[in-house]
Amino acid sequence: MHSVPTAAPHAPARSLPARPVQPHDPTQAPAPIAGATRASDMSGLVGNTPVLHISEPLSPAGRGFWAKLEGRNPGGIKDRPGLHMVERARARGELRPGGRIIESTSGTLGLGLALAGMVYGHPVTLVTDPGLEPAMTRLLTAYGAEVDIVPAPHPAGGWQQARRDRVAQLLAQHPGSWCPDQYNNPDNTTAYLPLALELASQLGHIDVLVCSVGTGGHSAGVSRVLRQFYPELRLVGVDSIGSTIFGQPARTRLMRGLGSSIHPRNVAYDQFSEVHWVAPGEAVWTCRQLAASHYATGGWSVGAVALVAGWLSRTEPAGTRIAAVFPDGPQRYLGTVYDDDYCAAHGLLDAPPADAPETVDRLDEKEVTAWSRCARVADPLAVADPQGPAPSDAVEEAR
Repeated sequence: MHSVPTAAPHAPARSLPARPVQPHDPTQAPAPIAGATRASDMSGLVGNTPVLHISEPLSPAGRGFWAKLEGRNPGGIKDRPGLHMVERARARGELRPGGRIIESTSGTLGLGLALAGMVYGHPVTLVTDPGLEPAMTRLLTAYGAEVDIVPAPHPAGGWQQARRDRVAQLLAQHPGSWCPDQYNNPDNTTAYLPLALELASQLGHIDVLVCSVGTGGHSAGVSRVLRQFYPELRLVGVDSIGSTIFGQPARTRLMRGLGSSIHPRNVAYDQFSEVHWVAPGEAVWTCRQLAASHYATGGWSVGAVALVAGWLSRTEPAGTRIAAVFPDGPQRYLGTVYDDDYCAAHGLLDAPPADAPETVDRLDEKEVTAWSRCARVADPLAVADPQGPAPSDAVEEAR
């Protein structure tokens, strides 16, 4: 048994000599305060987010994974690309001073663009759909953005295509306006260089990186940088059931922040070792387990990523260092993920997820409706051999 050291007795309190108080000179600027950020440099609030080791109950004692808590940014992970895409567009002259920023969003990038609009002095219009939480709509409006809600989904491309069509209309109505086009903008991926460097500095070595996939920005940007340090790094993507990103048929999706009904060109298909699909109820269960055990949780993407990272930490060889990116915090999900009535109405509290995912051999083998994985990843729009080569023996043995 470990002994507990006995605290030394307190020394008697001593009075400190009084120091003369200098009168404040109102003509002089106040001295800088260490760690403080002025309103004129709000971008300094973004980055340097902490990591947290996640273990029981998602992993057995002695195992676990490291979570990068991007919810500690003011608006979440997409503060990074929101600021970076605007900064680069201004530098190239694509976005002129005072020009309007117009973009489609399911919420998180909208916060980042609202921040960028404040920092750089641009009006912001955000196109979304009725699925956006009312609290998020009110928050975006409070931050000065105009919120435009499309009334109906596109017959083929769903809500995302309907939002993009509306963006095109608004760009034509506002001369000098600019759209970041987060789905295809390479600046969306390079924005994550600082995040990758932070992870490398914080963890020292990484064997597996787990990322949710929506626009494809952070999974591509972070993995490409980390592979320069760790060439054997494996990237595991986490998608939503009903998403077309990895070749599944498009279906109505309850989860926001991951998945897509289009094929974003920022998705780096060649970088993935495998992909997992997660259902809403499985993400909810994991979010609530995280909240109850680690005082750190988030929304749909966080729950889905944590479910997969927890499984990897149970099944990978001991000593494997796993990093998982948690894109946001729980605040915007209090009326969905953490609302018992909402979850019961959508059948999200019926049962915990399986202990392991079902494995499918090909992306198009069947339509998945619950947690599943595939180790053959390729661009579904590729013309030749859309499933790509079979996984290497080394990858198979690691399973």
